[in-house]
Amino acid sequence: MAEDDSKPEPGLSDDELEAVAKRRSGNAKVVHEVIRLAGDEELDRPALSLLSSGFAAGVSICASVLAEAFLHQHLPDADWTKLVVDLGYTVGFVIAIMGNLQLFTENTITVVLPVATHPSRGNFARLARLWALAFVANMAGTLATMALVAHGSLIDPPQVDAAVAVARPLLDHDATTTLLRGIPAGFLIASIAWILPNARGSEFWVVFLITYVVAMGGFSHVVAGSAEAWLLWLSGKASLGWAVGGFILPALAGNIIGGTGLFAVLAHGQVREEINAD
Repeated sequence: MAEDDSKPEPGLSDDELEAVAKRRSGNAKVVHEVIRLAGDEELDRPALSLLSSGFAAGVSICASVLAEAFLHQHLPDADWTKLVVDLGYTVGFVIAIMGNLQLFTENTITVVLPVATHPSRGNFARLARLWALAFVANMAGTLATMALVAHGSLIDPPQVDAAVAVARPLLDHDATTTLLRGIPAGFLIASIAWILPNARGSEFWVVFLITYVVAMGGFSHVVAGSAEAWLLWLSGKASLGWAVGGFILPALAGNIIGGTGLFAVLAHGQVREEINAD
């Protein structure tokens, strides 16, 4: 019988073996199970809890738009300016994700894995319920916050103008482009949930780096982007029809395709045979 090279070398003390175990990253099957269990718990949460957490996530994500606006206001018009302004985009995601708030785009993988593992009518109904509650609550949170911003209740008029300037590039894209740019955003944000179980103290940098890439790429994130779309509508730069039909719904479709249709399916597919074998 061939020797099992995956076992620790002989001669290690119990303390050393424990140290090896702590430093060893969980394999794909372990990570899948960690996320599946977390998703299963989320699917069973009361509706009021999901709505409250989702609303808080929507409000928190607006911090990204405000941080970008504050940076934009004080920076010159230069080639490197956007790279610095995009740093602000990460702020709301750090609050929402590390605060375990109900952010819809994280749920394109977390609560999908329980359904992919045990597909049933009941599980699909639980998924649809959570998605609907989280999405509506996220949209309500961004809308309420941007209504206060647009009317100057939270920040000064020059800062409102800077926020509008940050949001204005959304108007350059039609619905199809927004949908296509939503696919990589959904994939990248879903990857955060997959990476975090092995982050081991580096959770902040995982969230920061991946959301910074989303910002630099100009990808369409439905929750953060909805804050900008609402602001453009409330400030008279766009119509309500454009905000909903031209950005939010296409971005939602793209995020679902990227987060569920690509990342969740691939993440589950790589361990499916191992799970079935057990």
